[in-house]
Amino acid sequence: MLMMTNKTIRIGTRDSELALWQAHTVEKKLNDLGYQTEITAVKSQGDILLDKPLYELGITGIFTKTLDIAMINGQIDIAVHSMKDVPTALPIGIVQAAVLERASEKDILVHKGNLDFLHSNGIVATGSLRRQAQWLNRYPNHEVVDLRGNVNTRLQKLKENNWNGAVFAEAGLDRINLKPENHIDLDWMIPAPAQGAMVVVAMETDIFCREAVAKLNHKQTEICTEIEREFLKTLEGGCTAPIGAFAEVFENQIRFEGLLCSLDGKDKIHIEKTISIDSYKNFGRDCALFVLDNGGREIMIQIRKDLNK
Repeated sequence: MLMMTNKTIRIGTRDSELALWQAHTVEKKLNDLGYQTEITAVKSQGDILLDKPLYELGITGIFTKTLDIAMINGQIDIAVHSMKDVPTALPIGIVQAAVLERASEKDILVHKGNLDFLHSNGIVATGSLRRQAQWLNRYPNHEVVDLRGNVNTRLQKLKENNWNGAVFAEAGLDRINLKPENHIDLDWMIPAPAQGAMVVVAMETDIFCREAVAKLNHKQTEICTEIEREFLKTLEGGCTAPIGAFAEVFENQIRFEGLLCSLDGKDKIHIEKTISIDSYKNFGRDCALFVLDNGGREIMIQIRKDLNK
């Protein structure tokens, strides 16, 4: 039975095509439950400052900060994000209200129809340190160039430049029907923590919106992303370290795979572990501590030195 209310839930989102798709998806789910909604789109600093790599901007949550401020100022009630863009520590007063069921977590390579460069020299584009490091670990002869902008902008830049390919999150291209035929799955690349998942945040004191949005929560995705983000937080990652993490549920077990690389991809620490789903609390932290104790601390120190040069 649909429940009706006079309160309109104002949904905040970035104004890129992908962000708007995500916001409209949440809006439809809430409308189907009988809630009234409206969408408010704002441009974030991460969308405006396209001439600098993300890690140089020195801001965690560059894609989420504008919406955080709008929510704290009472201009919007909830915000919808790609979960991988959200800092592991939310601002005081803002809480995670729901994690939607995850789409594909995979990275894919969009190329120009010829993959011969994989066996020789090539130029691949990505704005992600995680993708850069894993690519160089596998293809040390290649050059990796920075690529910024929304999905549409990045696809256009790939066409206009002499690059052999560019790395994208499959979920983003799937959601707005932009995945080209010329692509291959990068099954060997460990994704960003929470890649492929959408999160909705709300004000901690807004019980009405939190109860409404909680109905959209997907428990398995919530558990898996919590483990991945805990791994990231313990390693002290954010945008400034090549960290990959992926957890998935099999029957009553959770398999986790995590990775920390040096910026040049030469050093890599990898962990893969399976536990009972009942034991998932602190699992991400424990996996991260294993990585730190097995050379990870030295890699993190070197990354900080390299990024502060």
